[in-house]
Amino acid sequence: MAKSVYTVTQVNAYIKNMFTQDYMLQSVFVKGEISGCKYHSSGHIYFTLKDQKGVIACVMFARDRYHLDFTLKDGQQVVVGGTVDVFERDGKYQLYAKQVVLDGTGLLHERFEQLKRELEERGMFAPQYKQQIPKFIKTLGVVTADTGAAVRDIIQIATRRNPYVQIILYPAIVQGEQASASIVKGIRALEHLGVDVMIVGRGGGSIEDLWAFNEEVVAQAIFDCSVPIISAVGHETDTTIADYVADLRAPTPSAAAELAVYDVRLFLSQLEGYAQLLEKDLNRVVAARKSRLEQYEASLKYLSPQNRIREKRTYLLKLEERLEELMQSRLTKNRHQLAIYIERLKGVSPLNKLNSGYSYVSDENGKNVKSVQGISEGQPLTIQVTDGKLSATVTGILGE
Repeated sequence: MAKSVYTVTQVNAYIKNMFTQDYMLQSVFVKGEISGCKYHSSGHIYFTLKDQKGVIACVMFARDRYHLDFTLKDGQQVVVGGTVDVFERDGKYQLYAKQVVLDGTGLLHERFEQLKRELEERGMFAPQYKQQIPKFIKTLGVVTADTGAAVRDIIQIATRRNPYVQIILYPAIVQGEQASASIVKGIRALEHLGVDVMIVGRGGGSIEDLWAFNEEVVAQAIFDCSVPIISAVGHETDTTIADYVADLRAPTPSAAAELAVYDVRLFLSQLEGYAQLLEKDLNRVVAARKSRLEQYEASLKYLSPQNRIREKRTYLLKLEERLEELMQSRLTKNRHQLAIYIERLKGVSPLNKLNSGYSYVSDENGKNVKSVQGISEGQPLTIQVTDGKLSATVTGILGE
């Protein structure tokens, strides 16, 4: 039976491909002691990382040295983060270092900053993905340990602010190797229950104690959750990756309860204030409508036919009274004027002259005779005196 035969290059390429496809080897942190450290003139750094039972070759290219804030020396205990890959030409695998930190808490801080940069580049901290925290909720989900001050503070404050809110606790493991998986499971369980808002957190502690909230799986679960999440990890000065991904960060678990649950007493007070304001506005509107109705009523009374007839009658009576007053005034004035005319006529009246001993002479045509001119003898004349008339004939004419 024939067997397949491969070239060295094919085998090396196959092995390299296997390394490339292994997700864990693409981002790995390896702890050990530096030995054989050499700074090359090209800027690359070559060294070996060893422990009691093994060694691994490492290289840090010049482009990655800007992350390094100290000088590598033999004997240093460090943690190297990078990618394990095969140098295909020599058929040797080595660790391509992206970052190197001294072993201890510095490693955790470095891992924190690296994951923070990665998640920020992926847009998981972007404001446009933040969900609004609902103002009024019926159910509050809490993912935290079932013992400790954090859960007690959340329950106490939430119940005080609104005793009608239902609190659903998922007792998660918040510290240790199983913590991240437990927190993720709690987030998904409460999301499935359909709570209105969720608090994810724990009390204070060291960076190692809080590390579960810096894990990428927890950050991804928070980002993917359809329920708004408030992070409440540690004290006010503690900051975790969960705080950056969450829809809202609370400095403490107690503050998270205040942010999640609206104070029902404040709501009732505001409601009472609104009721008073509404009643005041309603009374004002009713008063305005009543005043307008009274105006309409008065207008209708004024414009009604009966009222118009009454007004016209009253107006006619006033005109009648005015006419009578004017007539009386005119009669009085005319009587007075007539009396004046009478007195004036008395002064020029022939009768008055006759009463004074004068007489009035007229010819046969009734024309007053004032002169002898035009009078002839034998002409008949009429002489009017006070108590009658005399018929006479001219017998003679005497001049002056």
